[in-house]
Amino acid sequence: MAKPAAAGGTGAAPDKKGKKKTFKKKERKHVPHGLAYVQASFNNTIVTISDMNGNVLSWKSSGSLGFRGSRKGTPFAAQQAASNAANMARDHGVRSVDVRVSGPGSGRESAVRALAASGIEVRSIRDVTPIPHNGCRPPKRRRV
Repeated sequence: MAKPAAAGGTGAAPDKKGKKKTFKKKERKHVPHGLAYVQASFNNTIVTISDMNGNVLSWKSSGSLGFRGSRKGTPFAAQQAASNAANMARDHGVRSVDVRVSGPGSGRESAVRALAASGIEVRSIRDVTPIPHNGCRPPKRRRV
């Protein structure tokens, strides 16, 4: 048996007519110097640009740009991700970055080159790939 319709507006949410929500506009930070993290795995490359305190200004990944499957791990996809992230960071006033590269992927060098080519000065490059002191057993070697 169907329930009768609620009459007189006694529903769950009362109508709020005439009230508009006001959103505070997100302010652009002016950061002259930042950190660029390039995380290059075999399957994807993620480029994150932050200020010196670690607050993220912009990020892009190969997958977020529309690359799918094995194309996400290519150097070209990493180059596109780095240049897009750099363009977004330049809107915040970033002029120079220290680059931290981690991971064994093929997009490491091309991402750093794309950052430099996009008009952002690369002051230093550090490899921060975690190296085990004989920790977990690595995956077995591929036999092709």
